[in-house]
Amino acid sequence: MSTRVDRAGLAVDEVLAAFIEDKALPGSGVSAEDFWQGLSDLAHEMGPKNRALLDKREEIQSQIDNWHKGRANQPHDAKAYKAFLEQIGYLLPEGADFHIETTHVDPEIALVPGPQLVVPVTNARFALNAANARWGSLYDALYGTDAMGALPPKGGYDRGRGARVVARARVFLDEAFPIAGGSHADARRYHVQDGALLIDDMPLAEPYKFAGYRGHPKAPEAVLLRNHGLHVELVFDRTHMIGARDQAGLADVVIESAVSAIMDCEDSVACVDAEDKVLAYGNWLGLMKGDLEASFQKGGKTLTRQLNPDRSYVGPEGKEVTVKGRALLWVRNVGHLMTNPAILTRDGEEIFEGLMDAMVTVLIARHDLNRDGGNSTHGSVYVVKPKMHGPEEVAFADAIFDHVEQALDLPRHTVKIGIMDEERRTTVNLKECIRAAKHRVAFINTGFLDRTGDEIHTSMEAGPFSRKDFIKRKAWITGYENRNVDIGLECGLQGKAQIGKGMWAMPDAMAAMLEAKIEHPKSGANCAWVPSPTAATLHALHYHKIDVFAVQDKLKKAGRRAHVETILDIPLASYRAWTADQISREVENNAQGILGYAVRWIDQGVGCSKVPDINDVALMEDRATCRISAQHIANWLHHGVVSEAQVRAAMEKMAAVVDSQNQGEPGYRPMAPQFDSIAFQAACDLVFKGREQPSGYTEPVLHARRLELKAAQG
Repeated sequence: MSTRVDRAGLAVDEVLAAFIEDKALPGSGVSAEDFWQGLSDLAHEMGPKNRALLDKREEIQSQIDNWHKGRANQPHDAKAYKAFLEQIGYLLPEGADFHIETTHVDPEIALVPGPQLVVPVTNARFALNAANARWGSLYDALYGTDAMGALPPKGGYDRGRGARVVARARVFLDEAFPIAGGSHADARRYHVQDGALLIDDMPLAEPYKFAGYRGHPKAPEAVLLRNHGLHVELVFDRTHMIGARDQAGLADVVIESAVSAIMDCEDSVACVDAEDKVLAYGNWLGLMKGDLEASFQKGGKTLTRQLNPDRSYVGPEGKEVTVKGRALLWVRNVGHLMTNPAILTRDGEEIFEGLMDAMVTVLIARHDLNRDGGNSTHGSVYVVKPKMHGPEEVAFADAIFDHVEQALDLPRHTVKIGIMDEERRTTVNLKECIRAAKHRVAFINTGFLDRTGDEIHTSMEAGPFSRKDFIKRKAWITGYENRNVDIGLECGLQGKAQIGKGMWAMPDAMAAMLEAKIEHPKSGANCAWVPSPTAATLHALHYHKIDVFAVQDKLKKAGRRAHVETILDIPLASYRAWTADQISREVENNAQGILGYAVRWIDQGVGCSKVPDINDVALMEDRATCRISAQHIANWLHHGVVSEAQVRAAMEKMAAVVDSQNQGEPGYRPMAPQFDSIAFQAACDLVFKGREQPSGYTEPVLHARRLELKAAQG
C-alpha cells in the first residue's frame, strides 16, 4: 500500500506529491498552494460532470443496442436509422459556417506540412529520439532500410549500395531544387556569391529556395535549402568517407523530417499508478525544461543522448538564420474514461486521470513558456485530447483547460487542443466538435483503428462484421477520411492548424510506405503519423513532392466529398459465406495480436512496441490495434460466427505462437502450456468481456490486470 498525503482535500500518493513539489513546481512560477487547490477544485467540480458524460455514453449505447435488437433479421433501414440517431441526440444538427479563432500557433503546426512522430513519453530515449527527429540523414535512411527495394547486405559498408543511395538523393535534389540548365548529379562545386547559391556557376531554377549556408561562401561546409516550408541541408566534407569520393564533396543530405511529435501519455504507455505517472510526467518535464538525458550502452560504450540545439546559418542577405533543431512537441493526455489511484478525492474515489493529466502536463509546460528558444516560440501549450464522443465532450475538455489556465495563471487559450476524430459520435458531428473548441483547436486527425473499434462496438447488435481487411474496403472508411479533411478546411484550419492522418504500422517496410503514404499529403492532410525517425525522414520526401496547401486550395473549392449517410453505413458482412478455414484464420490473427500486445503490457509495462503478427511481420501495436482485434472477435462470438470453445482454443494455440516469437527475450514469461498467467487472463478478458467494456476500450481490463500483477510482485 502506498502512503498518501493530504493536499487541499485530495489524498495524494506521496511519490506523486514529492515529484510535484520537489521537481515540477520549482521554477514554474506556481505555488504549491495554488496548484493543489486548483487540482482539488478541478477534481471535485469537474469530476461529477465527467461521470455524467460517461453515463450518457452508456445510455446512448443502450438505446442503439435496443434499436438493432428490435430489428434483428430485418434489412437495414438507413433512413430510419439516421432519424433514430437524430432523435436520441447522437446525430446533432450542423450549425452555421464558421472559422476557428485559434491564435499564437507555432509555424510547425500552422504553416509547415510534414511528418509527425508519436512516442511513449515513458521511454526517455524514444522521447529524445523523436524530439531530435526534426532532422534526419537521407543517406542513412535510404541505405539502412528497404526503401530502394532491398535491405543492405550484412557486413561492412557496401560501396555499390552507397553509390545508388547518392544517386537516388541527387534525383530528389533535382526534383525539389532543380538547377537552371544543369543537374545535381553533375555538380562539382556549390558556392555562394552575392547572396545567391551557384552550382558550377549555375543558379537554382527557383533561386528563392536557397535559405542560407554555413562556413566560407566560396566553399561552404553546409548549404540550406527550403521547399514547401521544409528545409534540406547539404553537408560538404571532403575528409568524410562519402564526401571524399564525391566530386562535389557532398557527404550527406540532411532533411527536415519530424516537424512535430506527440509525447504520449495515453495509448502507447502503460501507466496505472503514481509510480508510472511520475515516470511519464518526469520525462515531459525534462523535455519542457530542455535538460532531459538518456544514457545507454552501444558497442561497449556508454552514450548519453540530449536534446539537439538549434541550427544557425548565414542567410542570403548576410544575416543570421536560425532553424529549430527539434520537433514541435505536443503532449497527449488520456481521454475522459479512466481514473487513476495516484490521487483520491474527498469521497475516496480515484481521480479522473484526464483531469490530473491536464493540470500536471500544463503546469510542466510552464517551464517551456518561461524560457527562450524552447518548444513553443509563440507562447502556446499543445495538448492532444483523445477518445472524445461528440461536441459536448469537446466542450467539457475546453472547460477543463479554462480551469487549468486560471489556476496556473496563464492567459486564456494558452492551451491548444488536438481533437482526435477516432470515435463515431465525433466523426458524424465533427463540425460541431470543432466549434466547441474553436479558440483552441490546432489539430484534428483520423485514426482508423480506434475508429473501427468504436464502429464495431457501437453497432455490436447490428450483426456480424466483415473480416478486418474487408472493413477497410467499405465505403465508410474513404468517406470518413475525406470528410475529416473537408470539414477541417471548411472550419478554417488551413494556415492555423494541422489536419492529420494515421500511423504507418509496419516500421520495417519503408519501400511500401514510400509507395503508399504519399496519399496522405495528396489527400490534403498537412501531417501524418510515422513510427520512427527514419520513417519520418523518408515520409518527408512526400511533402517535397506534394504542395499540400495547393491541394487544400483545390479541395476548398470542390466542397465535401462525403456526407453523413456514408459514415453511417455500417460495415457488416454482406454474404457471410466464410469457410471454416477463413473464420479460423481471422480469429487466430486477431488472437495472436491481442496476446502479443497484452503479454508485454501486463508483464513488462510496455504500452507500444513492434509485435510480430501471425506471419512474423513486425507491426506497431498499441491499445488502438488491440481494441479493434478484441471487438472483432467479441462481435463474431456474439453473433455465433464462432463459439466460445473455438475462441478459447485459438487463444491457447496463439499463446504458444507468441511464446515462440518472444523466445530468448530477457524476462519473458511464457503463457503456454498452463494458460494461467495474468497476461493470458487479460487477453481472454478483452475478448470474452469485450461487449461489456465501455465503448469497447481495452484500458479497464489492462489497467486492472497490470495492477493485479504489480500487487502480486509486491
